[in-house]
Amino acid sequence: MKMNIYSGLVEKKLNAQKSFAVLLDPDSVEPSSLHSLVNLSEAAGVDYFFVGGSLVLSAHLDEVISKIKTLTNIPVVLFPGSPSQVSPFADALLYLSLISGRNPELLIGQHVVSAPFVKRSGLEVMPTGYIVVDGGAPTTVSYISNAAPVPSDKNDIALCTAMAGEMLGMKLIYMDAGSGARIPITESMIRAVSQHIEIPLIVGGGITDPEKAYLNCKAGADVIVVGNAIEKAPALIKEISDAVHSVKFENLKM
Repeated sequence: MKMNIYSGLVEKKLNAQKSFAVLLDPDSVEPSSLHSLVNLSEAAGVDYFFVGGSLVLSAHLDEVISKIKTLTNIPVVLFPGSPSQVSPFADALLYLSLISGRNPELLIGQHVVSAPFVKRSGLEVMPTGYIVVDGGAPTTVSYISNAAPVPSDKNDIALCTAMAGEMLGMKLIYMDAGSGARIPITESMIRAVSQHIEIPLIVGGGITDPEKAYLNCKAGADVIVVGNAIEKAPALIKEISDAVHSVKFENLKM
């Protein structure tokens, strides 16, 4: 039986518990090197593995996920960049709709193509409003989608986009500054969005140290996603995980 990832996210939000997701790109991670990464994540109390990427040129998506599942009970959530990135070996799928862009293919077109495969996969499907925020560097998502990201100082655009996504039925909002972002999403933008939606808020892109992860959680992020920084310094897994989860304990004392 598939785990009910979404109900867990909602319960954590209601209890002011923050979560940490390690993002793994199959193009950057060899299955043979996963053992140490998974061990570090388990010891650090990581909540989720997000697996996927904007392109995924390699052919071992299933292999990477299957290997993770043999090593740990940490849930594996697909973070796909295209309809081809669907694996029945995962626990859940972020069914992304690029609500910050105006490209119909990424709003609904690719979903129509992928729907039969997703349905047959048996995955838990989590409709996710995906908002790309300007991180100070061109991103693969912006290039492929031919859509401009939300300017980093336009909180009103971000919050109205998130509100629209929630009212259209999205179950999650994912704000992303992109892999290797030079400018991470500001706490003021995160706070503005979190104060105007009731569904869980995921934030990623450009988070390179525990302090930024901590501040994002304090501002209202429910899930912090880090990938690029961890690829360069795996020891950050524990430091960022401790920072994210410390917010829960502070809130409980208030």
